[in-house]
Amino acid sequence: MLLVVDLLGVQLCYILVESNCMNENLIAYLVAYLIAAIPFGLLFGLLFGGVNIKKSGSKSIGATNVLRVIKESNPALAKKLAILTVVFDALKGVVPILVGRFIFDLDISTLWTMGVLAVVGHCFSPYLMFEGGKGIATGAGVLACFLPFELIIAVIVWFIVGKVLKISSLASLIALLAMVVSSFILHYDMPGINTHAPVLIIAFIVVYKHMPNIKRLLSGSEGKVI
Repeated sequence: MLLVVDLLGVQLCYILVESNCMNENLIAYLVAYLIAAIPFGLLFGLLFGGVNIKKSGSKSIGATNVLRVIKESNPALAKKLAILTVVFDALKGVVPILVGRFIFDLDISTLWTMGVLAVVGHCFSPYLMFEGGKGIATGAGVLACFLPFELIIAVIVWFIVGKVLKISSLASLIALLAMVVSSFILHYDMPGINTHAPVLIIAFIVVYKHMPNIKRLLSGSEGKVI
């Protein structure tokens, strides 16, 4: 009888520990999603440029649209706000993961899930009726935490393609391809998770959000920005 009670006690403790871990993870997922959903590009445009970028240009909340819209009235300010938007959008992906890793000691699978949800939050923000940006900067922030060398390769590709072709969307998509390919080359067995699923999910979201750009690229009507 005592043995049964002891076993039940151990099992109950195990269930409680598992429940606490699950609750902790769910909170981490929600925080990552809601932080990344903050539309910094829209806020900066309203606060410093006096323009609602959701009603102008491509209507995206990303840095490219900030640059495109604000540039019409104030080119110098447009560049500053675009850079500020890139930095804050990237930090939306970086900060929750670093906090989860170094303060709450979350495992690698949980951190990757937070990263994916950060990109989802940026692209489908509950603050904007589940509309949002295209995920490049936030995705880059997330991937910087896990695959820094691959990200460096992608940034170099983005810079070269952008300088040569001067089409932001095309540069971003080619850089994304370089990121995915290099991740399979440099980390064929992904450390800690043994799957490229998070990278592929992020890539799929980014490509999906770029579908209007892809259609314009195919028709030759995509505008040059950079």
